Amino acid sequence: MSYMKPSLCEAWSADTVPAARLTEILLVDDASTDEVDTRRSLDRTLSRTVASQALPLEKETPPSEKMSNIPLSRSEVFGELRKELHEDEEFHQSDVHFFIIMGASGDLAKKKIYPTLWWLFRDGLLPEETYFLGFARSDLTVDAIRTSCLPYLKVTDTEADRLSAFFSRNSYISGKYGDEDSFMKLNTHILSLPKGAEGNRLFYLALPPTVYHDVTKNIKHRCMSTKGWNRVIVEKPFGHDLQSSEELSTHLSSLFTEEQIYRIDHYLGKEMVQNLMVLRFGNRIFGPIWNRDSVACVVLTFKEPFGTQGRGGYFDDFGIIRDVMQNHLLQMLCLVAMEKPASTSSDDVRDEKVKVLKCIAPVTMSDVVLGQYVGDPEGEGDAKLGYLDDPTVPKGSTQATFATAVLYVHNERWDGVPFILRCGKALNERKAEVRLQFTDVPGDIFGSQCRRNELVVRVQPNEAVYAKMMSKKPGVYFSPEETELDLTYKSRYKDVKLPDAYERLILDVFCGSQMHFVRSDELREAWRIFTPLLHYVDKEKPKPIPYKYGSRGPTEADDLVKRVGFRYEGTYKWVNPM
Repeated sequence: MSYMKPSLCEAWSADTVPAARLTEILLVDDASTDEVDTRRSLDRTLSRTVASQALPLEKETPPSEKMSNIPLSRSEVFGELRKELHEDEEFHQSDVHFFIIMGASGDLAKKKIYPTLWWLFRDGLLPEETYFLGFARSDLTVDAIRTSCLPYLKVTDTEADRLSAFFSRNSYISGKYGDEDSFMKLNTHILSLPKGAEGNRLFYLALPPTVYHDVTKNIKHRCMSTKGWNRVIVEKPFGHDLQSSEELSTHLSSLFTEEQIYRIDHYLGKEMVQNLMVLRFGNRIFGPIWNRDSVACVVLTFKEPFGTQGRGGYFDDFGIIRDVMQNHLLQMLCLVAMEKPASTSSDDVRDEKVKVLKCIAPVTMSDVVLGQYVGDPEGEGDAKLGYLDDPTVPKGSTQATFATAVLYVHNERWDGVPFILRCGKALNERKAEVRLQFTDVPGDIFGSQCRRNELVVRVQPNEAVYAKMMSKKPGVYFSPEETELDLTYKSRYKDVKLPDAYERLILDVFCGSQMHFVRSDELREAWRIFTPLLHYVDKEKPKPIPYKYGSRGPTEADDLVKRVGFRYEGTYKWVNPM
């Protein structure tokens, strides 16, 4: 967990809170011993962050940005951060927050939500009086949840007491999702907790979409706070196609306002995805070349080196396009292609993303290659098994585990530039990246030795930004060779551990920032682009091209991207400098 500023709460920066002030805020008089230790650790890390950013510790802060000199509790700090975030809006923030996990017995809760809440609690980044409530059909106890989550919590020997403090704030209620009485029981339990009637409530729907209708209706009618605010976090998939997505959006909007709905796409919480806006709009050098005059093509890639791993039954209902391309990759495309927003406010950013999506025509099968992995007879372990060898996959399934699609943004900036979306399972590496390939150098004087320049933003693993460029080969020869200008985060920011995407996004919800969440009109346009293709594939069931487990995918995909203008030389590979 990074103790740097969360993306949503920019007040955690050295510009807003000097290092000396952080000590005042974090080491309050009424803190318990373990809280003081945690805050001192947080303070040391924040101080290192200040130093790493080469910001003067005594920098004069404008009066409008100064916080009070009175030591504040974490709850008060949290309130100050929200005021900074929302400028001059008036707030009525309770000190008490209730985080309710619907589907607390499931894998998502066990592997992601509970660990994320623990890390935030451990590091003092949640409001002081936050309580955690699990709700599911299973007959469980808090101890049982703790035991099942423990392998994912990353607890050190020195954190045992802090972990106990976290789980002492937890409770669990068993009930049925479609039963009003179960939600009345949940509400009664919340009211029995300290300031239960006054607290703000966050509902995380870690559930299959099939129960969204009943759960959200019961939350609205039986579990809403009458004095604090209410926010509902919805996990993807947000429907199966345009029609089902619209039905879900209509249902949610009949119960909650758009400001209360947080549709979470965890890729929007990743460090390098969020960095795309800063790279584009915070650097003068990219403005003149970020368009069709200089960019030959844009490639957005998501690769996994493993197959369905026994979860093929779930995956087969959705496929790689619904699972990755229609959401993660399309959101990354928006951040690459959108115009500069009027500000960094949530709606200004999302307005520009919607404008980009409106410029993209529905994808057609002629611009798509679908694949399905088969076992490698010479591989080891799971690599010997193909998709159809997964016992949870329906026999003879034609579901795609790989897809490449070419999209075009029909506007003045990008007209004619192919946006190539590639994603797949059981490929040769784990990688997610954005790659801008620039046009050839006009008037080449080096006898075709120069390769195309590329700007690459590596989202995972080993977060990095690097530019592939030509440089003189060292020595007596006067010839160019490929190299890079490289910003690898682990090399440049040695003392910084980047926060998990879920940490950022859950903090966003606490702070009321929706910038990194999907708005209903964004969702509508995304499904508009892909629904005709998905309906064709669902109905006609075209046979996907087989590709070997551990390969780059079908060669036909390489042929497609070459045909639309991407040039793969295969002569250079980025090497992690760490």
